Formats: sequence, structure tokens, C-alpha cells
Amino acid sequence: METMASQRTRANSEYAQRINRVIDYLRGNLDRQVKLEELAKVACFSEFHFHRIFSAVSGETLNNFTNRLRLERAARFLRYTNRSLTDIAFDCGFSSSATFSRAFRSGYDTSPSQFRKNGEIKKSKICKELYSGQEYLLPMSAEEKRAAFPVRLIDVPERQVAYIRVTNAFEMDRVIAALNTLVEWAKSQGIFSQGTLFGMSVDDPHVTPKRLYRYEVCLATSSPFECTEGISKLRMPAMRYAATRVSGDIRKVATATDYLFRGWLIHSDYEPEHAPGLEVFLDKEKAMDWSHFELELCIPVRNMTGLRG
Repeated sequence: METMASQRTRANSEYAQRINRVIDYLRGNLDRQVKLEELAKVACFSEFHFHRIFSAVSGETLNNFTNRLRLERAARFLRYTNRSLTDIAFDCGFSSSATFSRAFRSGYDTSPSQFRKNGEIKKSKICKELYSGQEYLLPMSAEEKRAAFPVRLIDVPERQVAYIRVTNAFEMDRVIAALNTLVEWAKSQGIFSQGTLFGMSVDDPHVTPKRLYRYEVCLATSSPFECTEGISKLRMPAMRYAATRVSGDIRKVATATDYLFRGWLIHSDYEPEHAPGLEVFLDKEKAMDWSHFELELCIPVRNMTGLRG
């Protein structure tokens, strides 16, 4: 017979999975105003209680969460593309470039133009909470990086994914624990050996406060599976990725990631797609050993909008 404690745990897991669906839905529809009725329907919750449930589960109000995602997407566009402020404003759900500029300055204490020029948030109220990965970069020249991290394009078909979403993911033990849980679950389901184990950085560590930074530990598989407590499911669409392999410690991974965005992407005929990047664990059995990584780093890309010629 099920105990009261296990009933509460199951209920909490159900709430988390429903709000995870809302977060995934919001992430895919940031270019428009999504009505409360629409989100409540995605979550299968009453509209009357939805705001409180969302805040209780996510730790942020729905409005703050949505605005933060829009500003973070805008920051990525400013850093990695040459698109106009008006295009970025509309693509991120703002009614005009002026509205976007006011919101960006309010959130980061700098203008979009200045951020694009400097690539930094120097005076932001949340600046001290932001991740700075520069200290992890290896002293490599552009030529050395190009030789060490050759980039190839891969097309990945639509696939079903089991995942665990980790919040405050800069606490490494939290991510490793989630990895261990997912691996043990996948083995119990008999899908580990043929599955693809990877992580997704849902947020941009350069513009997201550490305590809110989310990382998803995922396993993609073509085999059927049943979600258990703490495991959620999503279907990832077919996507083209720019990928490079890296073998080494966290500094090597950070350097490869930095090159992929700052060295390769901004000089390519591609721009980032509206989807998270992937860190595929090539040695799945050693995925919890973070002293050395065997990874394939992947960023979703599409042909550059309005590319000349």
C-alpha cells in the first residue's frame, strides 16, 4: 500500500514535469505573447492557480521568468549575430526596438548597442552573480584552436529524450548526481547501451545568475521507455549542429566551447538556432568522472538570415 510520503513525492514529481512542459513551451515561443490560458492548458492546471504553482515550482514569477528568457535570448543574438536591434526585438517578443532597449537596460544596466560592442555586462545589478568562464581558457592562438577543434556539420533526426533538469547547476555535485540517477535509470530500462547521453545548457552562463542557471542531463533513444520519479520526457526536433570533439579537462572543454562560438560561428555562414547546445558524452561509463572529459560539443545552427550572395 502506498504511503503518504510516497504519494507526496509522486505528486511533487508530477508538478515538476508539468511545469517543465511549460518551460519548454515558453522557450519555443519567446517571439510572441503567450496567453495564460495557453500555458495553463500545456500544464493541465487551472488558470486560477497557475501563477502560484509556477512560482512555487520554478522559484520565479511567470512574468520574471519569461522576461529573463527573452533578454537572455536577445543577449545571445547581440553577441553572436549581426542582426538589427529591431529584428532581435521582434524575434524576442518585444513590441519595438525602443521597448527592447528599455527592458535590456533595466535588466543589465547597459544598452543593447553597448553590450554588442563590448560583449560584457559591466555594471549590471546581477553582474556578481553571473558566471565568468574566462579564467578557464587555455592560452592558445587562433591557429592552434582551429587545428585542435575542427568543426563539422551533422544533421540529427527527431528523437525522444528522457531528462532531468538541474537548477543551480554550477554546483557540480548536483549535475553529477543527476547524471548518476539518469544512468542508473537508463540501465534499469535497458536503453543505456544504445542511447546517446548528453547535457544541455538551457541558459546562457554569461547572462544568467548562478542560482538560476539550469542544465539538463539527457538520454536520447529510439527505444520506448517509462518515466519514473524525477525523469521527464520531451521530443527534440530534427536539427543541424556544428560539432567538434574535445578530450581533456574542464579548461580544454571551456576553450573548445569558446572557440566554437567566438572563433568558428561568427566567421561561418551560420547563426545559432533557437535551441540549446549539447555536450555529448562519448565515454558514457565515465560520464561522472569530471577530471577528464571525452565530449562532442554541438551548437544548433541554421543558414545565416539574409546572407549575401
